[in-house]
Amino acid sequence: MRTSLPVLVAAAAASALILTGCASAEPAAPKASEEPAALTCEDTPGGSTVDSVKVAGDFGVAPTIDVPAPVSVEATERTVAIEGTGEEIQPGDVVNFDVTILNGTSGDVVSQTAYSGGGYTSIEVNDTKFIAGLVRTLECVNEGSRIVSVVAPEDGFGSEGSPDGAVAAGDSLVIVADAVGIVPSVATGTPVAPVEGMPVVELDDEGVPTVTIPETDPPAELQLATLKQGDGEVVQEGDTVTVQYQGVNWRTGEVFDQSWGRGATSFPTTGVVPGFSAALVGAAVGSQVLAVLPPSEGYGEAGQPSAGIEGTDTLVFVVDVLSTGR
Repeated sequence: MRTSLPVLVAAAAASALILTGCASAEPAAPKASEEPAALTCEDTPGGSTVDSVKVAGDFGVAPTIDVPAPVSVEATERTVAIEGTGEEIQPGDVVNFDVTILNGTSGDVVSQTAYSGGGYTSIEVNDTKFIAGLVRTLECVNEGSRIVSVVAPEDGFGSEGSPDGAVAAGDSLVIVADAVGIVPSVATGTPVAPVEGMPVVELDDEGVPTVTIPETDPPAELQLATLKQGDGEVVQEGDTVTVQYQGVNWRTGEVFDQSWGRGATSFPTTGVVPGFSAALVGAAVGSQVLAVLPPSEGYGEAGQPSAGIEGTDTLVFVVDVLSTGR
């Protein structure tokens, strides 16, 4: 049975403030000071082991891979099978990609994306958030490249193996990745006229929003408005989305949580508070969405005391939809 890619590659999660679930199950929020571990490209060399892996097929199509299993390396090796002509992917970029991951010991495929020409998986090229072997595979190649790597255990799942057991302790990985493209850091859609009576959103030169709350009582029902209309893939329920977001408390006018300052973040639409999910599902990639959440669409009567959110607080989110995958 193949494992979903997020289970295999994620090393950290989105801020706990927008996620649902019991407090004991919430992941720790990434700190704003987190930066990509490598600020310059690492020189991941080739080698005889990665050269022994034979890969055939066109870019964007699920590859045929011949692994002379078992294969294992003490240091990760990488080679470019198809050289792309786009921009070079840098640490900190968010990248859309297709990928096939195999267990180097057995040669079996343990995870594979859809290769559907849309709805891509995306990650930030940052090995504080994703396994180092996948970051080493994707960093510092051109968009449009197909890369083959054999990943050492220390850059994969080390002496513990993957949480679901698909990769055992000490196993190397074989990764074949198609680097589709760099994801914009802000919503790139066409501006839409604001809705009268809703919070006013102004953007600085970097796209960071400032929200001004109306001097009125908050609405009793969920309100959604599109501030920029994108023309990309439409988010479906259950997708894993990559976004920039900011949350503001209507009562105080203060920001209680945001991705700005720590980088775009990814999570499933089913893993966030109801009103946030409603803002995402049906939105096209490239859109910016404004959502006003009454308590029932946010944290309910319990609120979120750690963020200063009371059980009667209405919340405002500005969300840039950057990518979606399934």
